[in-house]
Amino acid sequence: MSPVPMLILFLFQHALNSGIRCYHVAPVLCQRAKVAMSHFEPNEYINYEKLEKNINIVRKRLDRPLTLSEKIVYGHLDDPAKQEIERGKTYLRLRPDRVAMQDATAQMAMLQFISSGLPKVAVPSTIHCDHLIEAQSGGEKDLRRAKDINQEVYNFLATAGAKYGVGFWKPGSGIIHQIILENYSYPGVMLIGTDSHTPNGGGLGGICIGVGGADAVDVMAGIPWELKCPKVIGVKLTGKLSGWSSPKDVILKVAGILTVKGGTGAIIEYHGPGVDSISCTGWEGNQARRMATICNMGAEIGATTSIFPYNARMKKYLGKTGRADIAALADEFQQHLVPDSGCQYDQVIEINLSELKPHINGPFTPDLAHPVSDIGAVAEKEGWPVDIRVGLIGSCTNSSYEDMGRSAAVAKQALAHGLKCKSKFTITPGSEQIRATIERDGYAQILRDVGGLVLANACGPCIGQWDRKDIKKGEKNTIVTSYNRNFTGRNDANPETHAFVTSPEIVTALSIAGTLKFNPETDYLTGADGKKFKLEAPDADELPKLEFDPGQDTYQYPPKDGSGQHVDVSPTSQRLQLLEPFDKWDGKDLEDMLILIKVKGKCTTDHISAAGPWLKFRGHLDNISNNLLIGAINIENGKANSVRNALTQEFGPVPDTARYYKKMGVKWAVIGDENYGEGSSREHAALEPRHLGGRVIITKSFARIHETNLKKQGLLPLTFADPADYNKIHPVDKLSIVGLADFAPGKPLKCIIKHPNGSQETIMLNHTFNESQIEWFQAGSALNRMKELQQKSS
Repeated sequence: MSPVPMLILFLFQHALNSGIRCYHVAPVLCQRAKVAMSHFEPNEYINYEKLEKNINIVRKRLDRPLTLSEKIVYGHLDDPAKQEIERGKTYLRLRPDRVAMQDATAQMAMLQFISSGLPKVAVPSTIHCDHLIEAQSGGEKDLRRAKDINQEVYNFLATAGAKYGVGFWKPGSGIIHQIILENYSYPGVMLIGTDSHTPNGGGLGGICIGVGGADAVDVMAGIPWELKCPKVIGVKLTGKLSGWSSPKDVILKVAGILTVKGGTGAIIEYHGPGVDSISCTGWEGNQARRMATICNMGAEIGATTSIFPYNARMKKYLGKTGRADIAALADEFQQHLVPDSGCQYDQVIEINLSELKPHINGPFTPDLAHPVSDIGAVAEKEGWPVDIRVGLIGSCTNSSYEDMGRSAAVAKQALAHGLKCKSKFTITPGSEQIRATIERDGYAQILRDVGGLVLANACGPCIGQWDRKDIKKGEKNTIVTSYNRNFTGRNDANPETHAFVTSPEIVTALSIAGTLKFNPETDYLTGADGKKFKLEAPDADELPKLEFDPGQDTYQYPPKDGSGQHVDVSPTSQRLQLLEPFDKWDGKDLEDMLILIKVKGKCTTDHISAAGPWLKFRGHLDNISNNLLIGAINIENGKANSVRNALTQEFGPVPDTARYYKKMGVKWAVIGDENYGEGSSREHAALEPRHLGGRVIITKSFARIHETNLKKQGLLPLTFADPADYNKIHPVDKLSIVGLADFAPGKPLKCIIKHPNGSQETIMLNHTFNESQIEWFQAGSALNRMKELQQKSS
């Protein structure tokens, strides 16, 4: 053998023996095998080398240890060498790895992508049909009904996916976030999804962020995606969970500490010895799913996303879901998938899991936390109904195999003593794979035997897709769920439904007892034989002993060439409508705007653009605009969907009043309170006011996703420099925003308030626009600006 090959072989062997990454020594010999991002995209590969390269560039620049969140976010920078980086201040230009869209938001996202004129998506993207299936009589019947009712929309999404290179998960596949966890999330990925609970994927060590459809279009178009550099809140976990306490209680506790806006502009990063001990009650193999539960509900505290560090539990979950090759690759890059020693957080919260008790949060807001042991007394004191009408388990937050198993373990104990649920009880499997596996392994039948109704693999009642028959609208009642949100009227459109969120095992126990006054840790039930017994804390297999049963094949691959695919949007459709571009800014100040509504108190995206029966219009902007702000409370009269028309002095519905102003050529504004637009990522809450003539939304503060969505559609989201100025504006006033000719990043805008008596006063308004976002406003929308840039480049 000649000396050169022998030398190369020596260096190669020395590198392996020394633990040095082999490509630093002999790239020709040491190229790693490429690992696909998912089974469904065999030619799209994980690029940890680029992540590593970017991290090293940024670490050298910043000269400090990095948090895990920073590693993955900065590892996806478009230009790591030149990007200005300051937590909470600068805007980052990022290159996410993939996009995921649920069917309700995918309609508008794909309509916008069609308007862009681009032939194909630039990154792997998927559509998931989970939002349009109404819970009514059970899984199979409800699915058949949904396919029939929504045929036009499903056909549009399937053909648009085929034409533009987007994978399509058919109705019945399951909830988007469970599908992502099973197939697409992995340590170090950056994924954006058009649903606020996209952070669910952080349970597998990825940065998964909920966005509006226009943001998704940017990424699908190959344009760098902008995100304000997040702060990082560290949650240090110590101790060990035991008894009835579950990972759901971790996030319920955090929500109680941070409130619904405490995580705004920040990533929640879990760390500490308690991370690995979450598995102490027999949950070891599926810790990834349990960590996903915690990350999922980070949306309820306004967090940009949440994440756990890569560990052996994630490796086992990846292996069980057929992705051992990804786990092996992640092992090689593990140093980049955990935080650096000595990294600094902007805030640290410490939770001792050994002291954590089962929690239940609500009603009407997910940050009102109570120990389960206290909720009965609190409910009686507050006048909340203590009798539970319905218990509901499932949703994207808690619908895994383990969740179903632990609930079945509780149900099995009741059945052994001759008991069934006193409350109505429903079960929503997270995916077709979960449904098929719990059917095979007997969990589904146990839950039916105790009185449960197994619903379709879909969002269902969690998002208001519930044809509820057991109460009348306006009837005061209580429900308990393992869901994530419990805003007024969210689940069943009844403002008097008191909804509480807790773990699926607690929901099951409370449904058997039928009352909030039952504490499974201490209280006894009476069996059919008259003997008292106590429920034991449930235990269940974290993963099936056999392999997962995949169930029916529900995935549609996009063809290699979809250019010949036709996408139908009928001009007479009541479900779909092609988009017309919004008007450009005319270069003038916004003068003498009327106030459509001054909102009192909490105003979520559910208040701005309701879901439930309105979901069927998510692809038709004009029709869905008929729900604009119908849930918001008007400070003038304390009523919902009743505002004064300033031109006629008559009170009427909010959408009708907005349409009247638009018809008369009058611009209008909305005045909001704290954390305006919290909740869902639905960009319809921004599209609707823009479509009906709105120009400005002025609040004390905004939720992150909604503020971005407003900017994307050419609106001005502004905040009071002095929050007390909220009280200076009255519904009968006129507003002028002046100084727009000099609109610039960091420069406040002046607002002149004109009162009916002729007097006026001036207040200052802040904004978070950067230069490119100002261009969106000037062009009329981000999509308009994209087209302008395309025309210039061509």
